[in-house]
Amino acid sequence: MRRWWVGLAVIGVVAAVAVWRLWRTGEDPTGEVRVASAPDSTPAVATLSGAKTKTAAEKPDAGSTAPARSKNTVATFGWGSGEDQLGRDRPQEGNPEAPMSLTVDSKGNTWVLDQVNKRLVRVDRQGRRLSPIAVPVQAAQDVVVAPDGTTAVIDRLVDKSVAIIAPDGTLVGELPLVGKGMPEGGAATGVFLDGDSVVVERAHGDSVKLGSLRGVKDPERPQLPGRPTRDAQSYLTASIGKARAGTVLLTAIDSSTRAHRFTREYSLQRPVRALMLLDGDRHGVLYLGALVTDPEVVTVLCLDGRDGHPLGQLQVPANVSADETFRELAISDDGEIYALMRSEEGAELRRFTCP
Repeated sequence: MRRWWVGLAVIGVVAAVAVWRLWRTGEDPTGEVRVASAPDSTPAVATLSGAKTKTAAEKPDAGSTAPARSKNTVATFGWGSGEDQLGRDRPQEGNPEAPMSLTVDSKGNTWVLDQVNKRLVRVDRQGRRLSPIAVPVQAAQDVVVAPDGTTAVIDRLVDKSVAIIAPDGTLVGELPLVGKGMPEGGAATGVFLDGDSVVVERAHGDSVKLGSLRGVKDPERPQLPGRPTRDAQSYLTASIGKARAGTVLLTAIDSSTRAHRFTREYSLQRPVRALMLLDGDRHGVLYLGALVTDPEVVTVLCLDGRDGHPLGQLQVPANVSADETFRELAISDDGEIYALMRSEEGAELRRFTCP
């Protein structure tokens, strides 16, 4: 009889601890986010329960550094300089480097910036290799591709310029990075396109228009209130609200009138370590991704571009290696989410969609 009462007591203690930990973290056991709306003039706090949730099928073992293969895999690469490889640098002094960035063109081809081998590696939607394109700058860190195949590659630390590359791989010209609106190259946090103009984001805030895709400099270098969306409707900025509480903020400014469209705050219910994605597709859907902890995963929110209300969310596995990278996630015109997952054996390009 005494053992029976002791067993009940132990079960009660375990249940009480579980409830206390759930209350302490504020974590929803469903992993969903609940949403509340607010006027455009004030942030709307969202916990995202109104949005559909999808968790990526692959779940690597906690002790493993290798991403698990799944139906999401588009292409695989080894480490090296060969045709089916990507460069990875492990210097004795300095930061280890993996491919810095990736983007998706209007045809659905993925471009991986393999700066270690000074090239752009390209694969189509089926993962077939396309001919690589040489990178003409010394320390490339980000890339964007125009609908006609013209490419802009930024080197913010050494050459401090944006190289414009024609579809055939020839160099069109270079736009200086440092100048009006950009006092030093290290402040640049991404290269984007605003129509046929090349735009560089400054310190994850506003942006500076450097010139055109023809390599013609803009002497005025006007400032823009964020990074431009692909549907040309908005300029976006995002930030972490309260890291421990797990909130992130998104602001959209109308691109034609410069009027404030909305500001929303989203509660991810887990501590936020970093923002990983801010982009939009051609259909007006916005994508905001954050690296959250407990466990470590990238939560991607899919949002309506008109008012920011959630349409869905996706959990994408996080890279756990210490390689220096610039952009690990990219969005296609049709809203597919591409991620370059790294392991000691190589890299996998994976494709996801919001529910």
